[in-house]
Amino acid sequence: MTVWDRPEPPTRPVPLDRERIVAAAIALADEGGLEAVSLRKVAARLDAGPMRLYGYISTKEELFDLMVDEVHAEILPEEQPGDWREVLRIRAHRTRQATLRHEWLADLLGGRPTLGPNALAVTEATLAALDGLADLDTVMRAVETVSAYLTGAIRREIANLRAERATGLSKRDWQRAFGPHVKRMLATGRFPALAKAVYDGTEVDAEASFTTGLDWVLDAVAAKLARPPA
Repeated sequence: MTVWDRPEPPTRPVPLDRERIVAAAIALADEGGLEAVSLRKVAARLDAGPMRLYGYISTKEELFDLMVDEVHAEILPEEQPGDWREVLRIRAHRTRQATLRHEWLADLLGGRPTLGPNALAVTEATLAALDGLADLDTVMRAVETVSAYLTGAIRREIANLRAERATGLSKRDWQRAFGPHVKRMLATGRFPALAKAVYDGTEVDAEASFTTGLDWVLDAVAAKLARPPA
């Protein structure tokens, strides 16, 4: 029986339910990352005994599943656009925005599908937008491709934000600090393509980079969807 199917125990002295437990866990994770979350710490946040939580949640992994599903409620838009590209674009940007609010989500993206009701609703909306546009295998590969891009791009952005906090250096400060080393290496002539990228490339912010990459991925998906079946 999954954590979503298991009935909750009756309320006892301190009011407790899974909704309050998950809210407390998310607050802890937002403050200190997933390492700040344990059943003991959640119980302390709720002023309850740790053993009481086991009536609602068996393991920390179940708690993480509930936390991820709760954040998926922020990803699902209230209204479903009619165009499949807009559906996938909105899902992508809402996933990025949710992860920027809850950085720990980046550590739990990817892997096996999340089976909570909110996550399933996000998946349903995504598949429904592509339904009938191509054979099912093509649709599934399209969804997997977009999801893979989201996971990689978002994790990279969160990793950069964490590096800024850990080092105390902004991206610009880091570039200034390591600039002399990079220039010396490029001056050797061993990295001509990299030198061209460093000196001639246009720098864009994280959101612009994310949006451009997403548009390219969606263009590739559109080309596959438009291709007649073999």
